[in-house]
Amino acid sequence: MPASDQVAHATPDPTSATPSATATPALELRDVTVRFGGVTALSAAGLRVAEHTVHGVIGPNGAGKTTLFNVACGFLRPDEGQVVRRGETLARLRPHRLASYGMSRTLQGLGLFDRLSVLDNVMVGADRHGRSGFLGTMLALPGATRDEDRLRERAMEALERLRIAEHARRYPPSLPYALRKRVALARALVAEPTLLLLDEPASGLSSEEMDELAALIGGLSGEMAVMLVEHHMDLVMKVCDRITVLDFGKVIADGSPAEVQQDPAVVAAYLGDDVADLDADTGPATDPATPTEA
Repeated sequence: MPASDQVAHATPDPTSATPSATATPALELRDVTVRFGGVTALSAAGLRVAEHTVHGVIGPNGAGKTTLFNVACGFLRPDEGQVVRRGETLARLRPHRLASYGMSRTLQGLGLFDRLSVLDNVMVGADRHGRSGFLGTMLALPGATRDEDRLRERAMEALERLRIAEHARRYPPSLPYALRKRVALARALVAEPTLLLLDEPASGLSSEEMDELAALIGGLSGEMAVMLVEHHMDLVMKVCDRITVLDFGKVIADGSPAEVQQDPAVVAAYLGDDVADLDADTGPATDPATPTEA
């Protein structure tokens, strides 16, 4: 599909039909509270990510975005509340079990292995599709050769989809940052998730690279649900069907991009007096990497 067509698809239509509020969501956080010592990072926060939609999470610096993301992908266990995946409460969700629930995620730190090729990095993400798995191929377990061939094929398909197949034999440190981010996204997609969690995918990208990212994300909603934590407002408004806004650990707004733009609480807490800031090229600074951020 041409990039221009993908970008057009990525732009949500506020007047289009939205998923029923009674339908079982792909992911639901119910009244989630997280405390770090005497600091409450999230207070009874909740959201519903509908199937086949892109759901954005935004908020000022320190609003709770990173903490909410870490709860959703199992890095943090909430002190109160529930994480619900397609109606099933995940009481002991752990990051290494995400794939078993049809979930994948990318992180700001990317988490690529510098001493593995791009192709091998992506194959790690396809591990659940083989009986022996990628680690089994490294240990030469029975049946590992057949599994390796299947995993390699899946990984190459993911690289081709993101238009980076020509870099398959290179190593991450030799790639520009924008390409390394695509490698991380390919690794998440190769597992064929039905829910993709993206943490600040646009950080460090140029305006042109963000347009390409918008096209990629916009093309995913036909296959899966996407939860996007991001501070670049132009990207959020372009690709998201629904947006949840956090401030001081609480949800202050939830709705379509148009509704969020006009919400007085959002304007007061996040945008100041200039609603046009939503269309700015950059948003607030990335959350500080401290446990009480979020």
